[in-house]
Amino acid sequence: MALVLLLFLTGARDPILVPEISQHEIQVRQGFKGTELLLFGAILTPEGTRAGQDYDIVVVLKGPTRSIVLREKQRIAGVWVNAESAEFRSAPTFFAVASSRPIDKVVDDKTAAIYELGLPWLQLSPIGAYDPQEQTRMSAGLVDLMQREGLYKQDFKGVSVSEQVLYQARIALPSSVQTGTYTAETFAINRGRVVASAISRVEVKKQGFERAVAQFAQHSGFLYGLIAVAISVAMGFMAGRLFALV
Repeated sequence: MALVLLLFLTGARDPILVPEISQHEIQVRQGFKGTELLLFGAILTPEGTRAGQDYDIVVVLKGPTRSIVLREKQRIAGVWVNAESAEFRSAPTFFAVASSRPIDKVVDDKTAAIYELGLPWLQLSPIGAYDPQEQTRMSAGLVDLMQREGLYKQDFKGVSVSEQVLYQARIALPSSVQTGTYTAETFAINRGRVVASAISRVEVKKQGFERAVAQFAQHSGFLYGLIAVAISVAMGFMAGRLFALV
């Protein structure tokens, strides 16, 4: 009986997270230049009062996953050609981490890998058999490429916590973000242990002309391809005529 009571009291000390996002739906229209998400919330006891302890907060925003083929360029005889390539089955199209402190000061590598609390611990699974060193190199190449495009990022001072209750983080989405469902998972960490987590979702949707074109391409791919080729030929013909007149 004493053991059961002890376990109950221990569990009662773990906090709960009440998360919220400034936008649950982002509309991508012509001229979309990106946006900034504010992820905020509160750390409370199960009874709804202030938790009263110091917690580190980590927010992971992840976009829809898709298959990605990474091709490595190599210069041969002064010409850049495709060399090695690797295909990743389900790489996130967007991945951002914000935390109240550097991750290595908050949890160990094993915990960071379990919850993917940063780019070094992002789980990327290439398709096929690869040498471990080659797999690590290609994975690092994909992460570097996505970072340079602003689609992968991490900010180890990106979460502020006020009065041990309220937290907030800001994560910028570039104009090149993919449409789909984005998940924002928040973790409360105390003494190296994840004691609470909560998930919110954001829908990124195309609207207006972009949506009509995307739907047409999806449902009538063959006709869309013919129209695209016809437009390209017409543009080339018009350009040729203009240069001929100059």
